[in-house]
Amino acid sequence: MWGDIAIAFLLAFITAFMMTPYSIKLAKKVGAVDVPKDNRRMHHKPIPKLGGVAVIAGFVVSFIYLVITLSIEDSSRLNLFGTEQYGRKILGFFVGVLILGITCFIDDVKTIKPLAKLSGQLLAAIAVVISGIRIIEVVPLFESAVLNEVISVILTIVWIVIVTNAINLIDGLDGLSSGISVISAVSLLIIFVLNGSSMVSIVLITALAGALVGFLPYNFSPAKTFLGDTGSNFLGFSLSIISILGSAKTYTAAVIVLPLIVLGLPIFDTFMAIVRRIIKGKSIKAVFKADKGHLHHRLLAKGYSQKQAVY
Repeated sequence: MWGDIAIAFLLAFITAFMMTPYSIKLAKKVGAVDVPKDNRRMHHKPIPKLGGVAVIAGFVVSFIYLVITLSIEDSSRLNLFGTEQYGRKILGFFVGVLILGITCFIDDVKTIKPLAKLSGQLLAAIAVVISGIRIIEVVPLFESAVLNEVISVILTIVWIVIVTNAINLIDGLDGLSSGISVISAVSLLIIFVLNGSSMVSIVLITALAGALVGFLPYNFSPAKTFLGDTGSNFLGFSLSIISILGSAKTYTAAVIVLPLIVLGLPIFDTFMAIVRRIIKGKSIKAVFKADKGHLHHRLLAKGYSQKQAVY
């Protein structure tokens, strides 16, 4: 298994690292460049923002290669067409990635309204739920409880949309969201391996970690490129779904609770942003108005440099 993990990581790393310069050229060609127009932005010159395309490429290439090689060696290891129907679930996941990717690519190039982007996120989440990926159990007061179907569907969609937006909203400093996502991915990988989670979830989270590490050299301060909404939404979307796949059918309280703790920082920051904006704007519409109240903004206001705040 460790050999497979190493291959997944290295292939994703190499692909993302080599593809990032091309994503920079693509961003400049289609006009997906972040121009510092207000004081919320920490950079002072235009920065290409399609780095997420390289991350997605690294992730997809690595996963497809591992699926092919593992299926040739022993098809039962991935269990794509067994009782868990991982093949159908992975198809739903990639359909969701495609829907979200198209929506966010348009947003990076032309900028779309927040509600339009939210609609894309909801459609992507619904595609995932239809494929069979669902939160089936929660742990209230340390005792597991199986959810009924309606609550399971609603909770899964809410979880996916929240984590997707959480990673997107925390993407405010060079290397911040990508760095937090690497830590989250590695933490989930350790949890999955120790608790005997499915091989599919282990390969997915390893490919994601490798792709991010390959992208980070271009994203650390001073950044040569940004993830853009295409990348940050993909990261949150993937982490939310892989955490479900890794926890499914593994009835250990730690496996069910720990993904929530691993993603606690961006989720907490998002929750506080929603509360803060509603109180300040005195309406639900205020939730969609950007501000400078995020944790990283507060650290900068205390006198930390960008690198110090990220670390």
